Amino acid sequence: MSKTPKLTEKEARIMSLLWEHGPMFVREMLTHYDEPRPHFNTVSTTVRILEDKGYVDHEAVGASHRYRAVASPAAFRERSLAQVVKSYFNNSYASAVSALVEEEKISVDELLRIIDMVEQNTKKS
Repeated sequence: MSKTPKLTEKEARIMSLLWEHGPMFVREMLTHYDEPRPHFNTVSTTVRILEDKGYVDHEAVGASHRYRAVASPAAFRERSLAQVVKSYFNNSYASAVSALVEEEKISVDELLRIIDMVEQNTKKS
């Protein structure tokens, strides 16, 4: 899945629903949306696009389909973070962390925990 297409906002929403709630029918997915809910056909089309992209699979249940996520949230998180760092920080994770510090989005305690994690991983190697 390393070369899989990016997710749109609508696709990401459906993937989050499937990760959080497990396999579902489109009608069940709709119950998790706030009002105004998208149309059934909109969600159905988006799920089929996700299936075409290889992110979702289905099982036939009578005349309907129950959809499930094929990809794990961790795989998406890793790929998404790498894409952000590549696109916005010239492929530098240090620049990304620096931006978080400058924008006060990360605390000193969090930075110290990160340093500790890096040191622990270095000791394991």
